[in-house]
Amino acid sequence: MSDYPEDLKYSTEHEWVRSGNAATVRIGITSYAADELGDIVFVSLPEVGETVDAGDACGEVESTKSVSDIFSPVAGVVSAVNPLLDSNPETINADPYGDGWLFELELDDEADLDSLLDADGYAEHVAS
Repeated sequence: MSDYPEDLKYSTEHEWVRSGNAATVRIGITSYAADELGDIVFVSLPEVGETVDAGDACGEVESTKSVSDIFSPVAGVVSAVNPLLDSNPETINADPYGDGWLFELELDDEADLDSLLDADGYAEHVAS
């Protein structure tokens, strides 16, 4: 049993992807990444309407320890960003898989999801 929700896909850069309806996915950072960063104090997110490719740095998470890039795990067009994070970036630490989501994308190609890790694969990646 892993510490990572089974219904998500994961990137090796510590982002998660939740595919809900059709071609729109929600993206956030994993609990592992949030723990490693420490207390998150600022988040810079991509603009709605921005096109991103898989692997693109499209934002930043700033903590009391460091600044880390946010990488898009899949290609698409940003359709929403989490407005809660403007005034409450620490929500990512408290609820990384729920209210602490970062942005939503309209996928270019749903097959991109196949290249991501499942929960067990991600847990092995973190352990190595």
